[in-house]
Amino acid sequence: QVQLVESGGGSVQTGGSLRLSCAASGSTYDVHCMGWFRQVPGKEREGVARFYIRDGKTFYADSVLGRFTVSRDNAKNTLYLQMNSLKSEDTAMYYCAARKNAGSCQWDKSIDYWGQGTQVTVSS
Repeated sequence: QVQLVESGGGSVQTGGSLRLSCAASGSTYDVHCMGWFRQVPGKEREGVARFYIRDGKTFYADSVLGRFTVSRDNAKNTLYLQMNSLKSEDTAMYYCAARKNAGSCQWDKSIDYWGQGTQVTVSS
């Protein structure tokens, strides 16, 4: 089992920045990839960014490319999402996710473990 605990959400004005953290614990030795998803009430969960543990490759949704950066501190077993130039449409519940087996972290159906979520609200 892998436990994921997010932190760092909050309220910010348009154009501002936030950094989300996701602390992983438990049987993390064989985690293949980790990622961030977000969800707005009434809509499907959307993949925002993902990080592949073995080679450090990162991928982003088009909507956040150039504004968000995903990174990982291996020593702390923590995944981060630096969010800059925030827009109102970035308002959502953000979830940390992890997958153990080889494959993609792009879709929520491929995820094995989820955090509890942290709310991000961007207002003008």
